[in-house]
Amino acid sequence: MTPKNQDGKQMIIDCPKCGEKIVVNGLGRKPLNIPLKNVCDTLWAHGSVAGAANELGCSPGYIYKVLKDNGISLRDVFKRG
Repeated sequence: MTPKNQDGKQMIIDCPKCGEKIVVNGLGRKPLNIPLKNVCDTLWAHGSVAGAANELGCSPGYIYKVLKDNGISLRDVFKRG
């Protein structure tokens, strides 16, 4: 799988399954952008960061980042319940 720079944004790679060349607009993981309400609701339902992260398909660090970006601590989330 050797990417070739086409115009600075698009890459041409060999498909690992079929071997054909495919055009990819970017490499890497797309941002999750999980809304704060979904994060809080999942935390309340599971009662733990690990359980919520597992259900949301993200890392526990991502949950802490979402809370921090919105000025909320984990303690504040569980106080509301």
